[in-house]
Amino acid sequence: MPRWGLLVEQNLGLGGQRRVWSAGVMDHVDGTREEALEALRKRAEVYQPVHPASPKRRRLYRELDGFVLVLDGAWQSFHCRFTVVEELCDSAAPEPDPEPQAAPEPEPVQPPPPARRRPVQPPPEPEPPRAWDADVPEVPSWLNRDRPS
Repeated sequence: MPRWGLLVEQNLGLGGQRRVWSAGVMDHVDGTREEALEALRKRAEVYQPVHPASPKRRRLYRELDGFVLVLDGAWQSFHCRFTVVEELCDSAAPEPDPEPQAAPEPEPVQPPPPARRRPVQPPPEPEPPRAWDADVPEVPSWLNRDRPS
């Protein structure tokens, strides 16, 4: 089964001479070319490119091998190109497993031990006022609570 790369190409960098046309692989699809094109279309419809930051208008066009997204910004238009490309080789591809290994048997789940409940204790009784703080009022007068409302 062929493997397809979903490629996006767009301008990166700030205005003027510093802009660079750059490509990146967004994802891979194993299957038919039509399945890859459908996956690419879904990605292209919601793609948020670098430029412009606040697009005024989005237009998506279909071409032979993919799509072109045209975005109108405040000062100028930008575009992104989305292409389906067939992967022929990959020098860093992981080695496929020779045969799938069976999943290990799950260990039986044991119920947790019953929870120990602590005995409910009544709240402690308040201490009687001590002689050294008997002259301190419960509500200070600066809160204006010593006057009746």
